[in-house]
Amino acid sequence: MSKTLKLSVITSFVGLWLTSYLSNKYQIIVGFILILSFGVLHGANDLVLINNLKSDKKLNFRKLIILYILLIGISALLFTTIPILALLLFILFSSYHFGEQHWNEIVTINKNSYSSVFHFIYGLLILLLLFYINTNEVIAIIYEITQFRISEALIEVTLLVCLVLFSISTIKMYIDSTEFRKNIIEQLFYLLVLVIVFKASSLIWGFAIYFIFWHSIPSLNDQITFLYGSSTWANCKLYFKTAFPYWCISLIGIFGLYYIAKDMLVFDALFFAFLASITFPHCIVILNMFKNKSH
Repeated sequence: MSKTLKLSVITSFVGLWLTSYLSNKYQIIVGFILILSFGVLHGANDLVLINNLKSDKKLNFRKLIILYILLIGISALLFTTIPILALLLFILFSSYHFGEQHWNEIVTINKNSYSSVFHFIYGLLILLLLFYINTNEVIAIIYEITQFRISEALIEVTLLVCLVLFSISTIKMYIDSTEFRKNIIEQLFYLLVLVIVFKASSLIWGFAIYFIFWHSIPSLNDQITFLYGSSTWANCKLYFKTAFPYWCISLIGIFGLYYIAKDMLVFDALFFAFLASITFPHCIVILNMFKNKSH
């Protein structure tokens, strides 16, 4: 078990323990604090990562900033014009992104197009488990974003289909990859841990535990290693120093959104829409980072 996975498991059980002491209100507050700190930070250095990618066509930093902001703007525009499409794309992008991040260091050989399919199915399963366990909250947030009310049956059927696809893809990966066979029992145990966490927590708290301790912190570790060669404390401080201005800009945008929407019941929905808008370009950057690491 890697150090980051050990941290994920330990912090998950700490989060589970805290659930007994935190009311739903304080779970939401602490969850948002975690998302705004480590969660936003792990995507704050995307422009620096882009600048370090191996490419025959190097863009200057000003053009990178313009393109990055343009992509965020297009994402935000989608949420205001075709929110149901934007939300669907967010779920699809995030599914692959979560699965890729989790499995990248576990299975380092035999990577092919099918392993990418597995990454997507695994990430989608995580999200659907969270949605299914918190069906009422999810339906309310989706309605606030899209004005489209989905049914509990739709979430349940989608989860069942995903479980079937996950079973098939797991068998395929088990046959094809020795590394996968060595790790699958341990990984299924982690899925069970996440189900227990999601079941015991509110939607925001469960999402925060997964997003921060199973995704953002491992991603930060990978990014620091990619940029500086190793994830030492000195390199962590260097990463934070370069990411700090972009992290502050993101926080200003989020708090500006809160100021505008503080008297509205839809702030949770607006927050997730904002998070989705900055997720699209981040997914593309990390995808290319992993491709560079494999060369």
